Amino acid sequence: MPQTPLLTGLLVSSGYNKNLYQNQTKEEGYSNAGLYYHDNTLVSGSLEALIHHLVPSMDYYPDMTYSFTFLLSSRLFIHPYELMSKVCHLCVEQQRLSDPQADKMRIRKMAPKILQLLQEWTETFPYDFRDERMMRSLKELTQRLASGDELYRKVVHQMIQVLIRKLTSLSHYEEALVKINATATDRLTVLKAKPQAMLSICNDPFTVAQQLTHIELERLSYIGPEEFIQAFEKKGPLDNDKSCFSDHKKASNLEAYVEWFNRLSFMVATEICMPVKKKQRVRVIEFFIDVARECFNIGNFNSLMAIISGMNMSPVSRLKKTWSKVKTAKFDILEHQMDPSSNFYNYRTAFRGATQRSRTANSTREKIVIPFFSLLIKDIYFLNEGCSNRMQNGHINFEKFWEMAKQVSEFMVWKKVECPFEKDRKILQYLLTAPVFSEDTLCLASYDSEGPENNMEKDRWKSLRSTLLSRV
Repeated sequence: MPQTPLLTGLLVSSGYNKNLYQNQTKEEGYSNAGLYYHDNTLVSGSLEALIHHLVPSMDYYPDMTYSFTFLLSSRLFIHPYELMSKVCHLCVEQQRLSDPQADKMRIRKMAPKILQLLQEWTETFPYDFRDERMMRSLKELTQRLASGDELYRKVVHQMIQVLIRKLTSLSHYEEALVKINATATDRLTVLKAKPQAMLSICNDPFTVAQQLTHIELERLSYIGPEEFIQAFEKKGPLDNDKSCFSDHKKASNLEAYVEWFNRLSFMVATEICMPVKKKQRVRVIEFFIDVARECFNIGNFNSLMAIISGMNMSPVSRLKKTWSKVKTAKFDILEHQMDPSSNFYNYRTAFRGATQRSRTANSTREKIVIPFFSLLIKDIYFLNEGCSNRMQNGHINFEKFWEMAKQVSEFMVWKKVECPFEKDRKILQYLLTAPVFSEDTLCLASYDSEGPENNMEKDRWKSLRSTLLSRV
């Protein structure tokens, strides 16, 4: 699970034994203060009990796996700002931090634990703090903890500065996306326009694959773990009617990443259908096969699948005369690796190999693991749909959220890898902003490259020409 180590030394020096609570044996079916355990694992609990379990005490600090899982899943049942308010109240009132006469030794023991919890929250779920109510509660509690202690003031200052930098970076990224999306418009004038093509920008498949990996890793890095949960928001009979999410788009970065996959697929199809001459189309197809193979070697499975998807779009796959001239041996191997049969068994096998390589990697390049993102979302979706959020007694089904957190925490590791390849601004600009054809425009370009083969295609071709050319 994600960890935040800055305060570890303070926790140890204050006499805290992290294992004191966790090592207490929970027998099968053991229940404690609203929490239910099975085989030493927390499986369910009331919301209030789970909140209490998050807050440190003199002899207890929540395991980071629990903190991550609860902070991830709690937003299905309570607004993050409401959770923060309850945590602040418990920290202040239960630990008597509001009492100026409180034992200074007690405060010195409690402060680093509470600060550690807040630091885990701000580092792992920084987007929660776009809500002004969250930031206000954070500042109020940290000011109380840091008063009179220079060391804690420095820790608080550093924590808030790191948080502000992350939120500022997110704002800049979102602004850049708006500009990119405004630039990358659809081309309708396929018959008249002669736009620039990928091969005129770069004809080296290794370099293009590396630049695709830059885009993938950047976009992955801005996806918050909570977006996986918020994307599947669902109201149950025991949940409140009100939404538990902030006003800003609840899964915007996740959705932007899915849109990037679709853009890359359409860009590949556009590049193939655009050339008038068959020889040029063959060259483009073989070029992108090489790009896809290099993506596979890098561990960039998302770009790999996007390229294969683009080549399998009907406007491309119907170009039989073109494909007859393509050396398809390498493409057949890649398609076999990404074969969807048996729930993507071949892909999952290759992906496990990539993750194992990443764990023992000696270089940054070997650490790169970029999953086929739509399948990752599908896996989490079915895990979410397969189990209820609550038990019959109203308890939160924490066993379900352990499993969801396990998958999301793996993603958190993958998205932190920095791309080791040198950036090529010209190639990146083209990949991100070059206009791509819509599905209808692709079909028209395909028919213009290789004419309709049957009456249905002829009717479709005439309809498209009439519709699209009338807009020019």
